[in-house]
Amino acid sequence: MNAPTLAPNLNASKTARKKASNFWKKQARIWHWISGAICLIGMLLFAVTGITLNHAADIKSTPKITTSELTLSDVMLEKISAFPVDGEIDLPKDLVRYLRRELNVNTAGRSAELTDIDIYVGLPRAGGDAWLAIDRDTGLVEYESTSRGAISYLNDLHKGRNTGAVWALFLDVFSVATIFFCLTGLWLLQIHSKKRAITWPLTIGGLAVPVVILFFFVHG
Repeated sequence: MNAPTLAPNLNASKTARKKASNFWKKQARIWHWISGAICLIGMLLFAVTGITLNHAADIKSTPKITTSELTLSDVMLEKISAFPVDGEIDLPKDLVRYLRRELNVNTAGRSAELTDIDIYVGLPRAGGDAWLAIDRDTGLVEYESTSRGAISYLNDLHKGRNTGAVWALFLDVFSVATIFFCLTGLWLLQIHSKKRAITWPLTIGGLAVPVVILFFFVHG
């Protein structure tokens, strides 16, 4: 009496489990390709710059230095005469616009260090450095910019050095996407591991190799 009713129930249970399994497999694939698409360019950049950073001493570059000078107008000279003789301030907007127009130098958002002799603005950036100094007595503006080349620029992007808040936000998003990419990849490995016996030995090897290198070859 029970056999005819048990068979449909078992079949329904198997169908439900298969549907659930297929759903999660589909989710793993979807999130894997979405996170891969988001972090693809970032991973390529970090892989390439990982090599260039590892061989930074072997990659020769000649820094390119450019300098510019100008003398402030009387209006601007009068404005800086009212600045304190020590501490730090943000340059007034009209002075920022003046320097951008006359020297093509953007000092917006940069703090100026004040002394009784000059006004100094550090302008570090990815792949180079720069500074601007204004003589308080004469109004002479000196600007120097140093560029260390494209490789140095890409290396600084890798390190997030002098790249600003927006790039830092991108790095956070990229890092989260990469974590998702790796975890969903591990999930897919687990899903297909029954059909591929080499899956876990390769995964364990991927963990073991850096651990062995760190333990035996990297000294503190």
